[in-house]
Amino acid sequence: MKVLVSDNLGEAGIEILKAAGLDVDVKTGLSPEELKAEIGPYHALVIRSASRVTDDLLEAAENLKVVGRAGIGLDNVDIPAATRRGVVVMNTPGGNVVTTAEHAISMMLSLSRNITRGTASLKTGRWDKKKLMGREIYNKTLGVIGFGKIGSVVADRARGLKMKVLVYDPVVQDETIEKQGFESVRIDELYARADYITIHVPKNKETANMINAEALAKMKDGVMLINCARGGIVDEEALYDALESGKMAGAALDVFAQEPPPADLRLLQSEKVILTPHLGASTFEAQTNVAVAVANQIVEYLKHNNVVNAVNVPSISGQALEQLGPFIRLAEKMGMLHAQFMTEQLKEINILYNGDFFGYDLMPVTSAFIQGLLSYRLGAEVNAVNAHYIAKEHGIKITESSSPETTDFLHMITTKITGPEKTLTVAGTVFGKSDPRIVRIDDFRIEIIPKGHLALIHNLDEPGAIGSIGTTLGDHGINISRMQVGLEEGGEHNIILLRTDTPISQNVVDALMALPKVISVRTMEL
Repeated sequence: MKVLVSDNLGEAGIEILKAAGLDVDVKTGLSPEELKAEIGPYHALVIRSASRVTDDLLEAAENLKVVGRAGIGLDNVDIPAATRRGVVVMNTPGGNVVTTAEHAISMMLSLSRNITRGTASLKTGRWDKKKLMGREIYNKTLGVIGFGKIGSVVADRARGLKMKVLVYDPVVQDETIEKQGFESVRIDELYARADYITIHVPKNKETANMINAEALAKMKDGVMLINCARGGIVDEEALYDALESGKMAGAALDVFAQEPPPADLRLLQSEKVILTPHLGASTFEAQTNVAVAVANQIVEYLKHNNVVNAVNVPSISGQALEQLGPFIRLAEKMGMLHAQFMTEQLKEINILYNGDFFGYDLMPVTSAFIQGLLSYRLGAEVNAVNAHYIAKEHGIKITESSSPETTDFLHMITTKITGPEKTLTVAGTVFGKSDPRIVRIDDFRIEIIPKGHLALIHNLDEPGAIGSIGTTLGDHGINISRMQVGLEEGGEHNIILLRTDTPISQNVVDALMALPKVISVRTMEL
């Protein structure tokens, strides 16, 4: 079988592929058009961040079976398109953990002791010893936002430097954080107490621009901010303003909303900022680790049909996948819906299966639900293979039960998520052979096709409520492509499900919330 390596890959990985008897071609630096012209005969494509795997490229990839990313980020891969075309997408989530964590610590130390400014001044012939007075990090407080693989390593390294460590993570249980010797706090408390703040969360709907002007205003005066996670989590203009006003003492960024950043980015002119060109994973050790990992995964799949670290395919036989595939897709969408409703910490997952489900082991369905739930918050590190492990690692209890008894449908999946203060129950089924539907949210019966731009509006069941919602959306240029109404059993409220042609922005949500008969508005992307 033929493997194309289209981005720079460590030689150790290439040797593993060749030793397995695979026909390997290394062709880096190809333009999108050149890559499209080359891809046809290849069964595997190995990439890093430069190559873009688009629907257009996949259409030309007639023989492609697997895409392997030497690294964790998959922003450059159209995963839904790959899934539709039966192409497995794999990444290597553990290969650059230590490297990225060390880069964040290095940025913090460089900020504290003005290392880059000192170097620049000396190279221009200045001796700015008094001007570049630094600060110790000993006994200072570090706020870690995100306690996944990288964030937990940063916290551990900071503890070794005798820092006090605060952790905020909406997924990981307080007990799990505290068991490792750190203090779990809410986000506003972290802002108020931390001398340094470091970010280690994926970019998604919840985290995009989470460090904005409002968040910066809540931070301690003189705070220093480090972002080695993803561009777009920090509002770069608001950060510049906070630095220039003196609110913040410094910032260090390895990632940007646009990469490379535009020449007119104001942060490039600030002396209080350290900037590096996305070097978090750029060490010899990390590049060897991810090269070896992705090569071994490609070999396992092409030679033995074993799936490792796939983000779009569960480990399941072909026959079982044919039967359970629609339920796997349904469960993942149900998990994504839960994630966008339940923004607090998750304590427990309960899944009930009603019906015989063809006698198959339902573990792949459960894995798909957990993947949909956690990947929305944690990003590409969660997949069908490691979903259970990551949930356990985050202190989330999982219980499954099944009953051959049927309810209103031949097969039903009911999922209940419990947090510290509230619970959410969602039920779903499959219509016909392959059409997933969500049919209940808490006490509301409804029929949802789980895909696209959705909004769930909780409102009073009174005349004029639906009309006012439609008028408001129309005034803002939002077209409704589908509308359904679900009634609360024995209550005075209902919910309206809308599918729109374009996403509903926050200012439109605010306009809907201002309507007298609207109780709540929740937007979703499924």
